[in-house]
Amino acid sequence: MIHDEIAEVLKRWVVFRGVAPGASACVASFREGGWRVASGAAGVHSSSDTRPVVPETIYDLASLTKPVIAALTARLVRSGAFGWRDPLGSLLEAARGTASEAAPLELLASHRAGLEAHLRLGAGAQGPSPEARGWLRSCANARRAECRTELPAEGFAPVYSDLGYILLGSALTSADAAGLEASLEREVSVPCGLELLSAASFCERIGSAAFLARVAPTELVPARGGELRGVVHDDNAWELTGSGLSGHAGLFGTARAVAGFGMTMLDALSGSNPDWLTRAEAELLVRPRPGGSLRAGFDGKAAANSAAGPCFGPRAFGHLGFTGTSVWCDPEAMVVVVFLTNRVSPSRDNILIRDVRPDVHGELFGLAAGL
Repeated sequence: MIHDEIAEVLKRWVVFRGVAPGASACVASFREGGWRVASGAAGVHSSSDTRPVVPETIYDLASLTKPVIAALTARLVRSGAFGWRDPLGSLLEAARGTASEAAPLELLASHRAGLEAHLRLGAGAQGPSPEARGWLRSCANARRAECRTELPAEGFAPVYSDLGYILLGSALTSADAAGLEASLEREVSVPCGLELLSAASFCERIGSAAFLARVAPTELVPARGGELRGVVHDDNAWELTGSGLSGHAGLFGTARAVAGFGMTMLDALSGSNPDWLTRAEAELLVRPRPGGSLRAGFDGKAAANSAAGPCFGPRAFGHLGFTGTSVWCDPEAMVVVVFLTNRVSPSRDNILIRDVRPDVHGELFGLAAGL
């Protein structure tokens, strides 16, 4: 019955209220020595595509890419490829001579390198782009006005920034000759059994027709040919890497795959998955940091009005995605909740999800606890 109950939550909070055309969710709870998992879905792909959403529907995960990239960074640090405190310029040639040349990777990952929140890079053309080097230099030089002094050891006041992850992803690409996607598959996807892939990798693995049939569309963007289906929604990611993977966006996946990543993180934090990350290595990603709730790849639960809702404890960590996606993990309750929508279909102007996220997360947490 749990699957029907998840679907009912999604119908009531998402579909009936016009938050998104459809939604998929997965909940997991660690009980009696193992993970118990349940999934559910409701609604349709879009107003023009009335095929029902199912648990196997693939969504553009948007910024849920960032915590996965942070975990990849931790794995590469473990391998000795570089260190968390290594300066950006030591890995990324395009950053040399910029304001962020000396910024440690850890401060980029925790949004404390003093960078602007956002910067439009190009004009909508599909990447990879020959202008990318200049764009990366622009990102690295985009320090906020109040952050143009010497970088403090703990960084500047945190401001959530795509630019830091654009630079981090580019640095990882430079550090591993195999490339970012191959590195992610080797260090995260394969050892954790996760099907979290770029659009290009999904097409290669299951075929373009199968991918397009399973993936939920996002926004109607006339400048990019209309409804975006099977291509990354984020404009900067599209311009940088096309259907590939960028550091800040580009991953696609099901709710079950994202929940698998959350379970893997909780296993590492509990000390039961040291072959992947030790407790200390995982703690670096989620420990509280000064000045705000942002961690290294994740966000913490805000003291008031948290999108996580009322049920997650004070040690909870998670992330939101612009397309209408979210993941929250509670290391005390050992619960994971994943909630995926395409709320940007047909337009990003629909922001109703902001109002319902806490309630959806709360109800899904209750269902997880009852597994």
